[in-house]
Amino acid sequence: MFDIKKLFRSNVLDMEEYTPIVPLDVLSARLGFPPEQLVKLDANENPYGPSPRALRAMCDFPYTHIYPDPGQHLLCAALEKYIGLDRSYILCGAGSDELLDLVLRLFMEPGDAILNCPPTFGMYSFSAGVCGAQVINVPRRDDFSLNVEAVEARIAASVSTCDAGGYSTARGRLKALFISQPNNPDGGLVAKSAIERLLRWPVVVVMDEAYAEFSGESVAEWVPRYPNLIVMRTFSKWAGLAGLRFGYGLFPPDIIAQLWKIKQPYNVNVAAQAAVLASLEDLDYLGSNVRRIVAERERLFGLLQAVPYLRPHPSCSNFILCRVSGHDARDLKLALEKRGVLVRYFSKPGLTDCVRISVGTPEQTDKLMHVLRSL
Repeated sequence: MFDIKKLFRSNVLDMEEYTPIVPLDVLSARLGFPPEQLVKLDANENPYGPSPRALRAMCDFPYTHIYPDPGQHLLCAALEKYIGLDRSYILCGAGSDELLDLVLRLFMEPGDAILNCPPTFGMYSFSAGVCGAQVINVPRRDDFSLNVEAVEARIAASVSTCDAGGYSTARGRLKALFISQPNNPDGGLVAKSAIERLLRWPVVVVMDEAYAEFSGESVAEWVPRYPNLIVMRTFSKWAGLAGLRFGYGLFPPDIIAQLWKIKQPYNVNVAAQAAVLASLEDLDYLGSNVRRIVAERERLFGLLQAVPYLRPHPSCSNFILCRVSGHDARDLKLALEKRGVLVRYFSKPGLTDCVRISVGTPEQTDKLMHVLRSL
């Protein structure tokens, strides 16, 4: 009898499935809480939502029956002004996840490898697996800081043969290093001096700056100087547009020329474009929300320090990772869930005793703390 599975790609059959966040409406039905009563602190979303101008722009947009601009001219022009980098370096995507996938498809052939530094954002290893690439893990230290020396040693060991420019010519070689800055799930930063060291190696260094607006740290201005530096950004967090899926990347000329060839022509939908353009005209409003979240992050950190069974890690993002002592972290997540408070638990090495808590509104923080104290 014909077995369709024999036609599947073998690396897909062997892949571990990515575990996304359960949608709000599904959780609402499962837990018996109306959606507006759930305290959703599990996905690092912006509790204040999008700019009012963005909402109006989506409602008023008259051309939803027309395909979006494949050249992304208006978006790139607006982002040029926001970032301060010429539009020739900018490529937009349906979330930075799409751009991550495009980068891997550009560089990875079966058997090639990426260097991953867990615990970190799970999409790096997931997308590499989809492309048939190997994932070489260099774990972070116990405090979640990047082990720069170990990363350099692993790259050096992978560079077996080089051309005149110092780039490896071996098949199945290590081609890319992914760094989340600030790192998800702990919110820590890598020093710029360490990033400069890593950029000297013959690999593509992908800096994922999804939370840069909360940290105030970026290496976006370095992209014209380094032929192997890629910077990813998103409007999901700081601008409250997670549901519209819009991200953009900053790429050196040689890389972006190839990415334009392989991206889907109509990858950014017109609703997302309208919302992004309006958001970039409402930076005072969105900036005030970012400052509110940062202030609430500091308040939440202090409150969590007073919970005897939690050890929060300092964060430069819009979330706080807590080690749980004397309790099972997964049981804590489920106990909070039963009371309508949603936090993230990761069943991965280095995180099995941790929960990650997104920064919400002051009212959401108060509800969270009330439940934590009652357990």
